[in-house]
Amino acid sequence: MCVTQRDFGWYRIFLHWVALLSNRFEFWSGAVALLNLKLQFIPESSNHLHTETIHNTTTLTLMVLRSTSRSQQPNPTKKSVQWIKLGSSLASKPFHLSASADEVPAIINSDLPITNLSKRPVLQPKETAPPQFLRTLMDPQGKVCVQASLGVEYVVRENKKNYYFNMNPSSTRATGFCGNQKAILSLDFDGGQLEFTFIKEGDLSYVSTIKGLLRPAPPCTNCRNKTYVGVIHHDKLFKAKNGLSFQCKSQMTLILASYFRVKLVPLQIQAFDLANGAFGKEVECWEDYNKRMIPIILGAVAAAVCLIAILTCVLVRERRGQGYEQL
Repeated sequence: MCVTQRDFGWYRIFLHWVALLSNRFEFWSGAVALLNLKLQFIPESSNHLHTETIHNTTTLTLMVLRSTSRSQQPNPTKKSVQWIKLGSSLASKPFHLSASADEVPAIINSDLPITNLSKRPVLQPKETAPPQFLRTLMDPQGKVCVQASLGVEYVVRENKKNYYFNMNPSSTRATGFCGNQKAILSLDFDGGQLEFTFIKEGDLSYVSTIKGLLRPAPPCTNCRNKTYVGVIHHDKLFKAKNGLSFQCKSQMTLILASYFRVKLVPLQIQAFDLANGAFGKEVECWEDYNKRMIPIILGAVAAAVCLIAILTCVLVRERRGQGYEQL
């Protein structure tokens, strides 16, 4: 179907008259004209206006004629015309994460019907320690290719306040796939997920991408649903040599977005080369290393200070004794 500039002129005249009639009879909300047009622009000659080709899979929905009462608008001839282009979004597909390295994910407001409300995550105002659990992922040959032992806590910021949700081991499923150079482990539950992408480069393996999603139950019946999404792209996290596992007993905080964080405590994770389905030798994280080394360093410094103080006292006494003998 070819739509020319002349056809759009007739549509504008038609919409204008309907808007005037709506305001004439003082409707609280005007008629909504839904024109689902699959547009295909075919230039017939060089004199035609150049337009943008819209894919056949995209539907342009025009929502027009949204008028208000005269009490709200001093001039009744004013109209509110909104042009809204509806496409695929995370609100319609809440479990599909699509965020690039240069994008900052946003909070998605959705009025979609809520199913399994009793199983949806419930945000808590106070923080508690998350339970630890173990999840494994098998390759087609039945061998363990990814294994993770961890506790997961979601932290979302809403109205300048932090709210918390701990991942429940009993309702968390492990999905993904295993490859020779790449593996994905996704921890899924009703209302959220946490996904790790593992990369193998030479004798080193690491996590390159972490995606998080949380769609908690609304706090009240009439409240809108909110989907919190975040992602860390193009990074080398949890690095370990092949056959070794990354371990961190300290709390690790992953900042997926300014309003969305994930805490892992404790964590032991490994992909590729798991002998007999068991973790390899542990590679210590910097947080644990610092916790272990700082007391040693402080103790050594304190011992050095004490030794210096003792030597100083001995030298002072010797000098004083020599002075008395000369007198």
